[in-house]
Order: sequence, then C-alpha cells, then structure tokens
Amino acid sequence: MLMHRSTSLLIALGFILGLLALSGVRPYDRATWLMEVLPIIIAVPALCATYKRFPFTTLIYALIFAHALVLMLGGAYTYARVPLGFEIAELFGFHRNPYDKIGHFFQGFVPALVAREIFIRGEYIRGHKMLAFIVVCTVLAISAAYEFIEWGAALTMGQGADEFLGTQGDPWDTQSDMFFAFIGAITALLLLSGVHNGQIQRLQAHERTT
Repeated sequence: MLMHRSTSLLIALGFILGLLALSGVRPYDRATWLMEVLPIIIAVPALCATYKRFPFTTLIYALIFAHALVLMLGGAYTYARVPLGFEIAELFGFHRNPYDKIGHFFQGFVPALVAREIFIRGEYIRGHKMLAFIVVCTVLAISAAYEFIEWGAALTMGQGADEFLGTQGDPWDTQSDMFFAFIGAITALLLLSGVHNGQIQRLQAHERTT
C-alpha cells in the first residue's frame, strides 16, 4: 500500500514540477511569479528530503498539492488578475478580484493541518482543545510573517511590489488577509480533524510494525 502511495506521490511531484515550469513560461510579472511560487520551491525539496524520516499522511500531501496549484495560478497571472477571481467577483457582485482571499484562506487551511500533524505525531501537545488553540496560533503567526514579507517587499521594491501585494486599493488588506487565514484554519479543523486522525493512526500503526 505504501509502495502504491509512493508511486502516486512521484506522479504528483511530476505534475507539480511540470505545472511550475509552465506557470513560469510567460508570467504577467516575473518578479511577482518568483515571490508567489517561492513557497513551492522551498517546500518540494524539503518534503522530498524528509519523506523517509517523516512522511506525512496522504491528506497532507493532497492539500499541499492543491495549495501549490493556487500559488502557481496566482503567480502566473498575479492575484489581482486571475480569471477565476473575476468570474467569482461577477457572480457575487464583488467590487474587486477575490482570488487573493482564496490564497490566504488556503494559507490557513493547509498549514493548520500540517502543524496539527507535526504536533500530534511528535506528542508535543496533549488535549484536543489546546491542540486546536496552538494550531490556530501557529497559522496566525505564519500569516503575520507573510505580511511582514509583503511589507519588506513594498519597502524594497517600491511601486514594483504592487503586483505582489495585490491590495487593489484596500487599506485593510493586511487585516483581511490574516482573517481569511484564520477562517481557513478553523474550517480545516472543523471539517477534517476526524479524517486526519484516522490517517495519522494508520500511519503510526504502520511505523510501529516496520
């Protein structure tokens, strides 16, 4: 079963690398594309390097794959210009492209479960309520750190950082970005904790028998 999963993960890795290359062929803004896909460039080698020592559950890998797609699409078009975002804005009558909020929702949704798995399997935290609290705090810390990076980009690049920031004239963009990450974390915990627990238990059972 694990061999089958490893094969599936290799196929998924091939897709990610192929789509990453495709997204970088003719992006709207090369510097913005690089900054947006940088988490993928960092995460993929890290996940490969730690796979034998600390393989994540299939759920985590699937969510990371989905998050990578969101990042690559935002990098290729810039978040303010993603066509899907315009379609959503037209459908719901939004005055701006909301795709960046989808990105920040995923920034909370996926890291919440990654952190949750590390905390559970490492036995760093005991108690479901405390686990949920620390997971949400971790997500908010990650979101705040990302906003610091955006602030640094704005100071360094000046006007050239507009595409990366994607504020679209919203003075409260930073706060709403963090709020959407918060919503993403809460949603992930409410919807997927049960499924996640089952996969962690099966993975731990396999580790004990090997």
